[in-house]
Amino acid sequence: MDYKKSKAPTNTVTHNLMDFCKGTDNVYESVVIMSKRANQISVKMKEDLAKKLKEFASSNDNLEETFENREQIEISKYYERLPKPTLIAADEFLKGKLYFRNPAKDKEKLSFDL
Repeated sequence: MDYKKSKAPTNTVTHNLMDFCKGTDNVYESVVIMSKRANQISVKMKEDLAKKLKEFASSNDNLEETFENREQIEISKYYERLPKPTLIAADEFLKGKLYFRNPAKDKEKLSFDL
């Protein structure tokens, strides 16, 4: 899912703790899933922002000459207004848009089936 098109809230929202148990039957496992997804989103956002800001990088590194670039400021403000990766991950998890699996549980199921 594209983080730019996410309808996740930009502010912190209080959720019922039991809502996070629905997919995994374990709150802690759900938190791990959401944290891994938040890390994925964060890395993608950071790469996109760095790629866009790289266009404005100057070749000379002179501390005395610092120029203000309006386009660069607008890009930075846009990314600041986006929902945080943790909020996007929680929203995706609660809406059932995340695919996840636990290899340890899959292994347990196989050993019981034998």
